[in-house]
Amino acid sequence: MTDLAVQLPETSRRLDAIDRKILMVLQEDASLSVAEIGDRVGLSSTPCWKRIQRLEADGVILKRVALVDQNKIGLGISVFVSVESADHSDAWLKKFAEAVSAMPEVMEFYRMAGDVDYMLRVVVADMQAYDVFYKKLISAVPLKNVTSRFAMEKIKSVTALPIPAVVAA
Repeated sequence: MTDLAVQLPETSRRLDAIDRKILMVLQEDASLSVAEIGDRVGLSSTPCWKRIQRLEADGVILKRVALVDQNKIGLGISVFVSVESADHSDAWLKKFAEAVSAMPEVMEFYRMAGDVDYMLRVVVADMQAYDVFYKKLISAVPLKNVTSRFAMEKIKSVTALPIPAVVAA
């Protein structure tokens, strides 16, 4: 791994090799103490803590969370919902985004390029719970088409982003 820095598009700060190592360690286990993180990246606690604080202040680290097994809390169905709209106005999108963002079943919500306009990842307990969600979704705003795809098996699911090693300047 080289020590070239990665330029962050949103900030003027650059990520060096140690910042990248810190991010990789935190994505793997955010419950580690600062001393443990520092040991893994080759820093003492104070400089490590300062880097973590700077990464948080710069918005690189958004938050630290616990990952929960959806099946063990009774949310056994994952549904990928594609939505097409006949209305592409800002007002419609604002109303739709507010409605969907308020639905706790929606884990991810994207505006898409291609043959669908929006894609949602939804988790629910069962088919009846999905039907309740579906009715709530289609009553929120006028929609052209809604297609639901039910996941049968989760083959890969990761939360850690692949931290780029270098970007040529």
